[in-house]
Amino acid sequence: MAAHRVPEGPPPAPVVQKLRIRYARRGRLRFSSTRDFSRALERALRRAGVPMAYSAGFHPHPRISYANGAPTGAASEAEYFEISVTERVDPDAVRAALDEALPDGLDVLEVVTAGPGSLADRLVASVWRLEFPGVAVEEVTGGIRALRAQPEALVTRTFKTGPKTFDVLPPILSVDVSQDESDPAEQSPCAILTMVVRHTTPATRPDDVLTALHAIGFAPVRPPRVTRLAQGPVTDGGAGVADPLAADKDSVAS
Repeated sequence: MAAHRVPEGPPPAPVVQKLRIRYARRGRLRFSSTRDFSRALERALRRAGVPMAYSAGFHPHPRISYANGAPTGAASEAEYFEISVTERVDPDAVRAALDEALPDGLDVLEVVTAGPGSLADRLVASVWRLEFPGVAVEEVTGGIRALRAQPEALVTRTFKTGPKTFDVLPPILSVDVSQDESDPAEQSPCAILTMVVRHTTPATRPDDVLTALHAIGFAPVRPPRVTRLAQGPVTDGGAGVADPLAADKDSVAS
């Protein structure tokens, strides 16, 4: 019988602190995938001198966990991941060092020491903003009204395991349509669709909602600009989401 192999060298240093980190994906970096970001992050952690904890085994890797990343092509102000470290660190110092080490467009916004509980369990829903250049508010309002009047809105998306068909309506908790007033000099209309969408399996993404809208005749010439504004626990009966890091901040404060 072959002897059981044991990795050489000392065991990995123990974890003494876990950090939860919120970052933004902006500009051209919205086209980066989770894999692209993980490579950039590991380089940034080394450059920033963060005392990372590593897994055991023959191929140790940094102890990083990612939570519910936005689809490639969507900008986001609310992406999250967690890291484990082998020395106690100042979260604000880590935020500044990581932000400096990452490329522009991957911007570290907040770092907190993790308190009890699971971060993933707090990411219940997302707030999405879709900007439709050249489209009037009335067109978007009419499309949304027609969509929500249907008994169901089935879309099919292909996953690693094959195609799946699902109803996009139940996860949509609230919808608001408004006019972009950010540039008074802009002559063409720009409708803004803001919606709170509960996280489900499979996840209902903004492009799934757009597919359902297209099926009932709403098909703008240009695709909208999509941004995730927030994700966290549902508030106000589905009209918004709360800060998922609030419990960690309260834990530190107490």
